Amino acid sequence: MLCDVSDSVARFARFSLMLVHALQAQFTRVRSFAFIDTVDEVTHLFEHEDFFAAVDRMNAEAEVVWLDTNSNYGTALEKFWDAYGSDVGPRTTLLILGDARSNNRTPRAWVLKELAAKAHRIYWLNPEPQVYWDTGDSIASLYAAHVNDMIEVRN
Repeated sequence: MLCDVSDSVARFARFSLMLVHALQAQFTRVRSFAFIDTVDEVTHLFEHEDFFAAVDRMNAEAEVVWLDTNSNYGTALEKFWDAYGSDVGPRTTLLILGDARSNNRTPRAWVLKELAAKAHRIYWLNPEPQVYWDTGDSIASLYAAHVNDMIEVRN
């Protein structure tokens, strides 16, 4: 799981982190990553803690900001690829949670293309209404072209 935890998706991020916590409790091989403009593995924070304690620890300990607090999907994806891309294989299902708003930064969609070539499946849960995809700084369709499905998830 790769979760955008930036301010623009704050309410959805809470849902995303609850999903992370629940999936890690049910499955033994779930790894979780959080990002804003860089990415950090947060699996260990959600393994044995209650949800609220895990979120508090993530906010205090996770290295998810590199330059500023605006999400940078391109940089986060590339850093994920560099650090963890070798861990993705044919049994991997990658779940990405976020709004696909680039803040007008380089999208680096090639990373998703490479991940899709290695992974079993990639699904993207997007909290924005689909009518807003590809408006403003949204590059949802660019990313959707490289995943098995991008799904609007509002609640």
